[in-house]
Amino acid sequence: MSFELRYSPAARLDIRRLYRFLLDRDPVVAEKAINVIEKAIGNLADFPFSSRKTRGNLPRIRELVIPFSNSGYVALYEIEDSTTVTILAVRHQREDDYH
Repeated sequence: MSFELRYSPAARLDIRRLYRFLLDRDPVVAEKAINVIEKAIGNLADFPFSSRKTRGNLPRIRELVIPFSNSGYVALYEIEDSTTVTILAVRHQREDDYH
């Protein structure tokens, strides 16, 4: 069974922000990073329970670690029900405000 992947408005803004940040430095790296993020998130359609649970007692809220270069990204997502996964946020692993 495949899950439908949805993005919250905040997650879409996060991805745009991350892309713009890299685009100013290196357009090739920006494209590679976004492709890696999209591919990793795409895998959640088939394997949403494969990622680690977040702190606390919220089994449906999980974090997907996305390796890239020397660090990577983390996608926060919620398994809404038996058919839907919603991406809540995407951050670089070195950002302080990951929620």
